[in-house]
Amino acid sequence: MKVSKWLAVMSAVVLISACGGDDSGDADGDDADVTTETDGDDGGQDGEGGAAVPDPLTLGLVPSQEVDQLVEDADVLGELIGAELGVTVETHVATDYAALVVAMGTGQADVGMFGPIALVQAVDQSGAEIILQSVRFGTPTYHTQWFTNNPDRFCTTDVVTVEDDEGNPYSYCNGTDAAETGPVGEDALNELESGEQILFVDASSASGYYYPATQIQTVTGMDPLVDIDPIFAGGHPNAVLGVQSGEAEVGVSFDDARTNVVEEEPSIGEDVVVFAWSEEIPNDGVAVSGELSDEAQQEIADAFMAVIETEEGAVAFDDVYSIEGLVPADLEALEAARQVAANFGG
Repeated sequence: MKVSKWLAVMSAVVLISACGGDDSGDADGDDADVTTETDGDDGGQDGEGGAAVPDPLTLGLVPSQEVDQLVEDADVLGELIGAELGVTVETHVATDYAALVVAMGTGQADVGMFGPIALVQAVDQSGAEIILQSVRFGTPTYHTQWFTNNPDRFCTTDVVTVEDDEGNPYSYCNGTDAAETGPVGEDALNELESGEQILFVDASSASGYYYPATQIQTVTGMDPLVDIDPIFAGGHPNAVLGVQSGEAEVGVSFDDARTNVVEEEPSIGEDVVVFAWSEEIPNDGVAVSGELSDEAQQEIADAFMAVIETEEGAVAFDDVYSIEGLVPADLEALEAARQVAANFGG
């Protein structure tokens, strides 16, 4: 893959993101770096975690939804994890993954929930240890979805509309309605033109930037840092909403971020048509500070696994990141994500 021209620019992008100097967080900006505090059952005095687990324990997250809602959902999750460990959990919502990687390295976060690219960056740049990966729809992988408000341009097949269990309609083309794994429909990316505006998520997101940018290069031969005009929406739902409103004709997100905004925008599934998928990407996961003892790392992993097995915990994980299950990290699979990051100088 020809990526030499990308490296210097991409390194600058990551550096700026890590310093908090970009606008890739929540649209409101002022709410993009919020810390809230939740207590375990015993206030973190003499819980099961004992001296091995920090008290308080700081859990870092990055917005995949509106920041205010994420803070509220993270409060619930932190409370459950704190109760399981017997410590106080403070939740820290960073502006983006790059900022959370920095937080892990500076001691501002003890535990972080990261996308796959940021997981390996947290290891390589901040000395973190990956302990768990997420499961959705029964699989530890996912993909980027490409979507448009102009299906006549990007759909080579008829648009198919499918209703979910709640009766919400969602539209697809190019085989994305029936596919199980990616890539699918990527030939449609050849419709992209030099100078095309694309709504990405943020410069440190796997499905929201790294993988689709790589796909542009491999499918079209265009250099995504030279030939594409990127708009960073600051969140997957924001990218979907931006395409609906006409900010750009095409955008990307995880599959299917439209469901995150259907309550506020009931027509989103038909206004925004999915036309392609990327290759499969290792799911996001959980990393802990490398400064923690092996005992503490295991206790934290066990607590996450125990909480998600409860009815209340399953709801909390679903609310935060639509996580259905957790499994031990597949470090070999994450090597693919590390290589994609390396191609960008990350």
